Amino acid sequence: MSAVTQNPALMEVNPPLVQSDTYHDLTEQVSAITEAGVLETPMKYWITLSITAGITLLLGAMLTYLVSRGIGVWGNNRPIGWAWDITNFVFWIGIGHAGTLISAILFLFRQKWRTSINRSAEAMTLFAVMCAGIFPLFHTGRPWRAYWLMPIPNLDLNLYQNFRSPLIWDVFAVSTYLTVSALFWFTGLVPDLATLRDRATGRIKQVVFGILSLGWRGSARHWSNYEKAYLILAAISTPLVLSVHSIVSFDFATSVIPGWHTTIFPPYFVAGAVFSGFAMVMTLLIIARWLLNLENLITMKHLENMNKIILVTGSIVGYAYATEFFIAWYSGNPYERYAFINRAFGPYAWAYWTMITCNVISPQFFWFKSLRRSIPVMFILSITTNIGMWFERFVIIVTSLHRDFLPGSWGYYKPTWVDICTFIGTFGLFLTLFLLFARFLPMIALSEVKGVRAQEKQMFKGQELVAK
Repeated sequence: MSAVTQNPALMEVNPPLVQSDTYHDLTEQVSAITEAGVLETPMKYWITLSITAGITLLLGAMLTYLVSRGIGVWGNNRPIGWAWDITNFVFWIGIGHAGTLISAILFLFRQKWRTSINRSAEAMTLFAVMCAGIFPLFHTGRPWRAYWLMPIPNLDLNLYQNFRSPLIWDVFAVSTYLTVSALFWFTGLVPDLATLRDRATGRIKQVVFGILSLGWRGSARHWSNYEKAYLILAAISTPLVLSVHSIVSFDFATSVIPGWHTTIFPPYFVAGAVFSGFAMVMTLLIIARWLLNLENLITMKHLENMNKIILVTGSIVGYAYATEFFIAWYSGNPYERYAFINRAFGPYAWAYWTMITCNVISPQFFWFKSLRRSIPVMFILSITTNIGMWFERFVIIVTSLHRDFLPGSWGYYKPTWVDICTFIGTFGLFLTLFLLFARFLPMIALSEVKGVRAQEKQMFKGQELVAK
């Protein structure tokens, strides 16, 4: 029996991050998910996967229809040339930020509570960036020529990129973010892939995991090289949290459109990205711990810490909203002032106040510990947070465009059924990829969780000796 179970008082004051008595139990629990046969996997998992796969097929159908008919099937119009497409792009890019934050920055600050959730967050980053890339790619109208966006020699076309355009900066920032995040995610997987290789009974699994584990044998030299590589990738990934969404914000901030041309956008977008990303991690982890019975590894302490970060970043976002209104008034620019008054009281006021309710008011419930530790409450608030963050991007983009300098060109945007189905389809792709990852790869970083468990055992033993 562990020290934690011997002394419930210690557990209540400082609950453990890993509620498992032996390292063998940890290995068996995490590995059993990937090693389970079709019949051994819970039926609720297959039902969920079939639903998300069906939604993914809807995405494929919408993209096929879009390519065959052109982007005119979207609701974009004049003067609203950007609408749901760029809104969804910024939304999904923001979702991926929590993965880098949890994995890289919290690792550099030696925050042990990240260990059970970092692998899922890293995978979520990759899947979110994939979903984000769909919208600008198909917005070009000819996605098969997307290679023109890359800095490759194209003398036959006499065409080269305009490197002064923030849209080209997006290409570099997002592709770099995806590459570094994939390397960071895969590097952390190597020791656990070797564990699955050594446990595999089938020849195919042995070969596949053997290739992916890169010859890992767990020697002192391997661990030393692994820790150095992981630390370097964490250091490289950390600036990406600030740079990627800052560059995405430059799509708007470098323009002269009232409501966009503001210097607060880079930090404001970064805080909002972390806010929405943590909310999505919360949603996925609550579902995963229920589907795969991981309550002892993804504990209430993990969830509560994430709720605290959601509360902090939500407050920062609320402060940014207030700052925007103050600067619009203080600047004395009538067009800037009108843009913000129009947001709050114009035709899209319903979207603005939905954003305020979800992003500013809802997170404040996490000030109360009972609500911060309630699974139903945190699940609902994590969903409302991402609803609010989607509306934030919608409000910034559409309300700044639908009434420009000439009243004769004012318009109103309404999404088409293709807009709606395409966006819903990206959720299907995102959730399907996450469910497949959780089923076929270890979603808990075994080596890191075991290290945390060893430290907790020593800590609780020391606390018991002091108590005696």
